[in-house]
Amino acid sequence: MRKSEILAPAGSREALKAAVLSGADAVYFGVGNFNARKNADNFSTEELSETIKYCHSRGVKVHITLNTLIKDTEIDEAAETVKAICNAGADAVIVQDLGVARIVRTVCPDIAMHASTQMTVGTKEGLQLLKKMGFSRAVLPRELSLNEIKALAEDSPIELEIFVHGALCMCVSGQCLLSSLLGSRSGNRGLCAQPCRLPFKVLGGTGHDLSLKDLSLINNIKELSDLGISSFKIEGRMKRPEYVSAAVTACKASLQGSYSENMQTDLQNLFSRSGFTDGYFKGELGRNMFGYREKENVQSATKELLDKYAKIYEKEKPRYKVNFDFHGKIGEKAELTACFENTSVNVFSENKCEEPLNRPISVERINEALLKCGGTQFEAGEIKTDTNIDYTLPVSQINLMRRSAIEVLADRIGEIPSRKIFPCPIHTEIPAKNANEIYCRFDSAEKVPENLDADKIFVPLNTPNDVVLKYGYSVEIPHGMFGNEDKVIKMLSESSAEYAFCHTLDAVAIAKKCGKKIVASSSMNILNSLSADEAKTLGISEMILSCECGLERANKLSAPIKKGVFAYGRIPLMLTRNCPVKNGKTCDECNRQSSITDRKGISFPVRCNMGYSEILNSRPVFMADRLGEIKNSDFLFFNFTVETKDEVNKIMESYYNETGPDGDFTRGLLYRGVE
Repeated sequence: MRKSEILAPAGSREALKAAVLSGADAVYFGVGNFNARKNADNFSTEELSETIKYCHSRGVKVHITLNTLIKDTEIDEAAETVKAICNAGADAVIVQDLGVARIVRTVCPDIAMHASTQMTVGTKEGLQLLKKMGFSRAVLPRELSLNEIKALAEDSPIELEIFVHGALCMCVSGQCLLSSLLGSRSGNRGLCAQPCRLPFKVLGGTGHDLSLKDLSLINNIKELSDLGISSFKIEGRMKRPEYVSAAVTACKASLQGSYSENMQTDLQNLFSRSGFTDGYFKGELGRNMFGYREKENVQSATKELLDKYAKIYEKEKPRYKVNFDFHGKIGEKAELTACFENTSVNVFSENKCEEPLNRPISVERINEALLKCGGTQFEAGEIKTDTNIDYTLPVSQINLMRRSAIEVLADRIGEIPSRKIFPCPIHTEIPAKNANEIYCRFDSAEKVPENLDADKIFVPLNTPNDVVLKYGYSVEIPHGMFGNEDKVIKMLSESSAEYAFCHTLDAVAIAKKCGKKIVASSSMNILNSLSADEAKTLGISEMILSCECGLERANKLSAPIKKGVFAYGRIPLMLTRNCPVKNGKTCDECNRQSSITDRKGISFPVRCNMGYSEILNSRPVFMADRLGEIKNSDFLFFNFTVETKDEVNKIMESYYNETGPDGDFTRGLLYRGVE
């Protein structure tokens, strides 16, 4: 029967030890610059081999996080990192960037590739696309309910992994630009400053209406295991080792049916934000899911509690039974064979066996020496020795043989697999272009002005088909689906639109299924030339570059498909399933159009649709007066959200005439970029 994996974070050497010695089946950690926790105590490529040997010799798999977006200038470094990871013997890499996926698939096709939750894949169609891309596992979004997880687990084409404990972001992973826009520290680049944990308020809300309690599904692990979930992931590469030990211990207990209320209390005291939530899992969204780090949460991790879990990983515990076969003969060196499963090693004594002066060494003395495996990952199993012993040998020699045999056996178990390494892929070079087309996206077809001079107009998928047909509109697949994909597929199949506007790989897979041409939005996080190449391979015909790309990089980026730049509109900062506005008023009172305010009094619009919400930037990007600085792009993208029809006409007039803005605006990240 398949064994479910407990996957633990290892943000430091001590946390790695805590995870392994507390009984984790696998660990994940970062190497170098390309992982989503750059501020963790990540491992260097130089120490990687020994770290992986340490884990493998104890039966623990190693997953390396390469789950950030990379720039064109970092492609060669990323490829070298992949080579180092593969040569060191890691079991899998966790990937977000489409370009990094291409690097891994090209440089080391033998290593397993896992799709990070940052890839935002949560539909069967998306999972099938991941398999075609070479992924063997997907880390599902945290926002899914039990029934939605169950539906994905049925006949999934790849393994599924879910987070069962740890921090819960308000935004769907991979779809957050809040930290980027507010401080140029990108969550997609591993440097999220967590501004969502600061006070953001809606009228009648909690005062921290973008901050959720920590997630804990540990009590549901057995149920999820029965569904076929392969791996249970603990969040916390920035957490202390005692936290890691406690979470691993609790997960193991849950799988065995012995998880207790005391364990949950310990976990909450070690780290929580106003306690835990399982809201998405049960489909119980709302105010009870919100929480933040309060004074009592900080003070609850007492020294006594920390010591309790530090003791769990203080000493090595036996994981394997090793069988010993000991033989000696006068005038020859004694031989010890140590066997574990199909692996065996032979070692010999330094001295030769001698004729005893008084009496030979006894079987009991030999057995006693071989039983002393304490402090290692082994314990003695069956011991065989000579039936008629006529020799003697110092016990110190037998102890030395035992230690040597165990060391060699551990090395054999932790041996690095041999893998072929290939050169880094080369991206397609395309001649420079000029942005001479205009694409407009509207949140309602009713806002589209008559006689709008635009090359493509995107309207919501639920726009009546006669309107789409009459005006030749393209349609937008909803940014979040959360179990609504069958409804989306039906609507898209019946639509006469030629193009589908896609925010995620889920949407791309569905658009392909429905036979639509694909325009990828900026939410697809295409930041480098290899990602653009991969987008073409996926069937994407046009794309908008990531809002984190920056104008200088955007102008230089080569793409084998048409590319555009986000030139006007409010950038979506967050995609959420739990609407913050509902903390203060009902959907009817809100009319799906409200706002949230930060501690400085700045207001951010919130717009809702089909069971999800988008939080928009406080000001629109405006580039009408700097169009000459946008080069090597095919089209300009305009995102109309809060604007009236008259305001749309005025804005378009500014762009036609290349005049300055009227009112508050931002250049977004076009000039300052991200770290």
